[in-house]
Amino acid sequence: MNAYAAMKQYQTVNVNAQVTEASPHRLIQMLFEGGLQRLAQAKGAMEYGNLALKGELIGKAMGIIGGLRDALDSKKGGELAANLDNLYSFMLQRLSLANIKNDPAMLDEVAKLLREVKEGWDAIQA
Repeated sequence: MNAYAAMKQYQTVNVNAQVTEASPHRLIQMLFEGGLQRLAQAKGAMEYGNLALKGELIGKAMGIIGGLRDALDSKKGGELAANLDNLYSFMLQRLSLANIKNDPAMLDEVAKLLREVKEGWDAIQA
């Protein structure tokens, strides 16, 4: 097993352990963290011209944002949930366009928005 494969295996075991023990609040934090990591990795792949990896990572980031969107409770969240739904929809559109145009600035834009939402979530007491 090469070092990269070993590292990926360790990360998978580590994430699975964290998910098993995490509170619902922490699970959402982990989604934010994963989304931001995938965006940073996608930007790196984009800058190095690795289009296949870039597309895969943007797809993963979109999946995470879609998961955050699906987790919204419009009945309990009211206007805030509706606003977040619109923001997540915007993020998904920008990521699609970033992928098509190979535009790292659009990835940065989405990362900034996601980071701001994460900061708000982090401020909430679990």
